[in-house]
Formats: sequence, structure tokens, C-alpha cells
Amino acid sequence: MRGPPTVLAASSVLAVNILDASSVLSAFGALGIAVVLFAETGLLVGFMLPGDSLLFTAGLLCVSGTHSGPHLVLWQVLLSAVVGALAGAQVGYLIGKRGGRALLARSERKALKQGVARAEELLAQYGHAKAIVLARFIPVVRTVLNPMAGVLEVPQRTFTLWQVVGGLVWSVGVVLAGYALGSSVPSIDKYLLPIIGLVVVVSVIPIALEMLRARKAARQGGDA
Repeated sequence: MRGPPTVLAASSVLAVNILDASSVLSAFGALGIAVVLFAETGLLVGFMLPGDSLLFTAGLLCVSGTHSGPHLVLWQVLLSAVVGALAGAQVGYLIGKRGGRALLARSERKALKQGVARAEELLAQYGHAKAIVLARFIPVVRTVLNPMAGVLEVPQRTFTLWQVVGGLVWSVGVVLAGYALGSSVPSIDKYLLPIIGLVVVVSVIPIALEMLRARKAARQGGDA
């Protein structure tokens, strides 16, 4: 016997796996994209959220005839992605500017500490503009660079300009890549799960490379 609609809706929300792009999109649709991207790019607790796979999967699900998940509307997905990515980064910067170093210092997450070190290195190596844009494409780093930019007193006008550029290229680009693939491959439903799995693996590669890089640097430092 089925329960009341409100009870069923509450149960479906509670059953959402926030680390699974398909689960988030099935429960919240395009709105979930804005929330997840805001948390991933603006709040330090969101560094493990599935930004890349969420955007790519949402693009796939905008293709007509896709039945392996909720059908999404492209303009709504793009709007949600842009709003979440841009608003999150700006909030992250303001958090950093108003005491982010203390928050980062209190974190015991190894991945987060490595992300902080890499964010500082990117800012020093490439300069503000290039580092802010590049960070969008590196999981974890895109979470911590925004508050680090505030901590390191990157001028707000400079940060805002380049986080908007990077945020637009990243969010719109990944969604449209998913949409283009879904539009060009007949019966994309047959390959949806393997494709999503591949996107997840690809999005984890930068994290693995950063961890190997940090371990190598630590080893070289110990040998010196």
C-alpha cells in the first residue's frame, strides 16, 4: 500500500546519495545542480561532491529520448550550473577573506590540506588570473582556491572577473560536452552507466595525480 505523496517525497529525499550524480538529479532535478556546485565551490565541506560528473550527466539527460534518468531541460541546467558555480566561488572568497586561514588550519582532512598547498602553488606559479581559471578543472583545488584567494588578499575585482570566466567555461563547457555526446550517440541509454562511470574515473584522475605529486615532493624533501 502506497503512502501519502508527502511521505514518499520525504523518503526519496532522505534516500539521496549526494556523491552520486544520478541520485542527485533524480531527486532534485536542475535545482540540485545549483546546490551541489555552490557547496563544492563555496563551502569547504563540499570538496568531495561530484561536480564534474554531475554537470556531464545533466547534459546527457537533457537529450530527448533518454530514459535512464529524469529528462532535464538544457537552459535550466545551464542556468543552475552557472548560478551555483559563480555564487559558490564568490562566497568561498568572502569566507577566506574573513577568516578562512583559521578554518583551513583546523581541518584534519589530508586531501583538503594537499588542496590548500596546491592552490597556493598555483597562485604563486601562474598568477591570479590563470590560477583561478585552471583551478575550476581540478577537483578539491576548485574548492579551496576560492577561500585561499581571499586569505591571500587577491583583489576582489580580479578574483571576481576570473572566477566568472573560469566558472562559465567549466560549467557550461562540461554540460554541453555531455549534451553533445548524448545527441551524437544513438540509443545513449545503453551506455549511460558506463559513460557516467568513466566520467567519475576521469574526474578522480587529477586528485590521484595531485596526491602522487605531493608524495613525490615530500619524498624529495626528506632526501634533501
